[in-house]
Amino acid sequence: MKTATHEAENRSNPNAPILPPPPTDRKAGNAFVDNLDLYEPIYAVYGPGTDSEARIQLSFKYRLFGASANSQTSSNWRDGLYLAYTQRMFWDLESKSSPFRNIDFQPELIYITPTVGLTGDIAMTVQAGIRHESNGRDGPQSRSINSIYIAPMATLPIAGDYRLTFAPRLSLYVGNKSDNPDIVHYRGHAGLFMEVGEDNGLRLSTSTRFNFGSGKGAVNADLSYPLPRLLGGGPDLYLFAQSFYGYGENLLDYNRRTRRLRIGVALVR
Repeated sequence: MKTATHEAENRSNPNAPILPPPPTDRKAGNAFVDNLDLYEPIYAVYGPGTDSEARIQLSFKYRLFGASANSQTSSNWRDGLYLAYTQRMFWDLESKSSPFRNIDFQPELIYITPTVGLTGDIAMTVQAGIRHESNGRDGPQSRSINSIYIAPMATLPIAGDYRLTFAPRLSLYVGNKSDNPDIVHYRGHAGLFMEVGEDNGLRLSTSTRFNFGSGKGAVNADLSYPLPRLLGGGPDLYLFAQSFYGYGENLLDYNRRTRRLRIGVALVR
């Protein structure tokens, strides 16, 4: 179907080639989009703390092989192989020029096994991956680390529509750590993700990591609630509160202990 703009352009110059109408659906015929999915939470939060700065996160994953969710093709073991990317930005809104003080880039290659149902309505899956983390800087503020990890995850109903999810994680750091040779001292090899909540209500998620030898570590907690339920309608966003305590909220501060409390909105939780 031609639009008024296209008809006007064609009438103004009879010798001009007929312009095709704009596509009505960018996803149509684009298999890449069908294989693109969400990964970690997507949010923007701000609040007081050791440094007054906003924290913004974007995250996606892309299925490398196999059929998209809309395809009728039978499943294959390769369907669980993804390329994922997470970007975490720390925006210094208090400084005159409001610079981004640090940006962490986190690409990873991950494999997620099919979900298996166990007794008592328990669902279990396992995620394993190879992750690179870098802040994209050069010189004394350069930070980077590579790791291999495995994280089994179990989800079970607890009351009504509420579910509990927990996922212990074991990480092994590989490659050159010359930018931050003692980072394992503050991060450790062990971590635990826990989440309790319901799909359309309150949800609390915590991520911890710990080095049992040094006693160093960190805990991050996210509390979210659908905004439409608070406002009686409106955009499908979430009221999002986040707290962090410990070492290494970002790569630049891997050996610095901070305490932060922020609030904002999330597109994905």
